[in-house]
Amino acid sequence: MGRQERVAAFINQVRGRLIVSCQALPHEPLFGADIMARLAVAAQQGGAAAIRANTPADICAIRAAIALPIIGLYKVDVPGYDVYITPTVADACAVANAGADIIAIDATARPRPEYDNLAAFIAAIHAATGLPVLADIATYDEGLAAEAAGADIVSTTMSGYTPYSALCDGPDIELVAALSKALTAPLLAEGRYHTPEQVVTAFDAGALSVVVGGAITRPQEITARFVRAVEGLGD
Repeated sequence: MGRQERVAAFINQVRGRLIVSCQALPHEPLFGADIMARLAVAAQQGGAAAIRANTPADICAIRAAIALPIIGLYKVDVPGYDVYITPTVADACAVANAGADIIAIDATARPRPEYDNLAAFIAAIHAATGLPVLADIATYDEGLAAEAAGADIVSTTMSGYTPYSALCDGPDIELVAALSKALTAPLLAEGRYHTPEQVVTAFDAGALSVVVGGAITRPQEITARFVRAVEGLGD
């Protein structure tokens, strides 16, 4: 299947549906490829249309467990750089070889360890893997720039997670609404979606699909939200 055919199939699969991010970092209690694979199975059984996953090990385990499309990424800390979501072509190849259908990259305006030009970086990933590239961006201008650079899909993942994008308690619906009107590329909404009502609002704002992570797959965060809601009630 060619890259454009993959994008078209992904659009048909996720339109108006939920994508679940199954990720855990080494310091978190659910860290481990086997655990992430079971979470992905649970998400599939609950009706998720696709999975977002980090690291080749997790992606490989998830691919063996389910048939849903996988948005793959590889979080790598590179000394001297703030960009860490699939920062190199080698990282993208590792994601592709593990079984991902789409490769997510940090497409913010910040420096990356190779390819100062975003278009060159995306082109190199296309050439090396043959897979679509999903651009994780933080601002309206970055969304436009990512599409112009050849990104196949754009996501609001990084909004609130760069020094120049404001962090708020909830999702950046305004960014979703603005980009949905400006982009030709498919737009995913991601970042701090904690309730079904917020997800519905993102669809109303023009998102193709919404990615939900911690509100579903990080029980320590879910517990903490409940605890904050009831703190002081027993005093």
